[in-house]
Amino acid sequence: MATIEPRGDKWRAKVRKGKVSRSQTFKRKADAVAWATKLEADIDAGRIGNIPDKSFGELLKRYSEEVSITKRGARWEQLRIELFIREYPSLCETRLPDIGPETFAAWRDERLKSVSQLTVRREWAILMHACNIAIKEWRWLVTNPISTVKKPDTVKARSRRPTDKETEAILLACGYRKEDAPTMQMNRAGVAWLFAIETAMRAGEICRIRPEELDFKKRLVHIPTSKNGHSRDVPLSREAMRLLSQVMMATEGKETVFDLTAANLDALFRRAKDKALIDDLHFHDSRREALTRMARKLDVMTLAKVSGHRDLRILQNTYYAPNMEGVASLLD
Repeated sequence: MATIEPRGDKWRAKVRKGKVSRSQTFKRKADAVAWATKLEADIDAGRIGNIPDKSFGELLKRYSEEVSITKRGARWEQLRIELFIREYPSLCETRLPDIGPETFAAWRDERLKSVSQLTVRREWAILMHACNIAIKEWRWLVTNPISTVKKPDTVKARSRRPTDKETEAILLACGYRKEDAPTMQMNRAGVAWLFAIETAMRAGEICRIRPEELDFKKRLVHIPTSKNGHSRDVPLSREAMRLLSQVMMATEGKETVFDLTAANLDALFRRAKDKALIDDLHFHDSRREALTRMARKLDVMTLAKVSGHRDLRILQNTYYAPNMEGVASLLD
């Protein structure tokens, strides 16, 4: 049975039923009564009783150590979880028997004050999966408390494409010259940008290319594992072949063709972009530019094979951004 009693200017609710014993303090008596009533209903329905008295932070820590570590994006996900635990104690210090949709709604609202909707949606996926694992494999939860909370609205897909002048400015900032071997990392960042526009490859894929994965006779580069977990072969244009030959002159004997990590390339591209005074351009925008150019020559199924997209809707809505002025001329 529930007991509601005053404590100074607040109200304390106690619930003892079976093996469950919980208490919580509220500013208003009505809130204490509502909490106790819901708790008793959850106990009767079997939703509470076997849930361990651990914090949500402990759940995330275990998820990071046992699940995140198995993913290709392990480091990024673990850093996100560290941020959750460090900066959101109201979420991570909540005990699992007491956690509910309101806990995650409060986290969502607080997080949206400092980051974009897209970032929150990405982090949302981590929390959702962590709760599902806790339910299915660890028996730490009975229901998923985040599943009924409204997710931030879908972010409108980017349609940004680099102009020729912007590419020229980036190459100048990188110190890239067509006639010289790109001996410096900054030079190779410029080559990587051009290569991305020729192939529609992601930055991480470009940085992981090994010499043995290139077939110059067949004009192919093999990607053993892409973002979606599948391998693919990417055809190389004559310009892409020239860029590879040029960069390999400077990186002979290195483990990877470009001798850059994804983190290096990201930092170098940002530096070049800032030096060129270019706003709102991401390295990944090269992928949209490449696929839009390729769409003039390839049918959609072949284009999907090149890009590695298994969902044609994503290819159409996110990456294919034709210039309608140019399309109009094709109608004549």
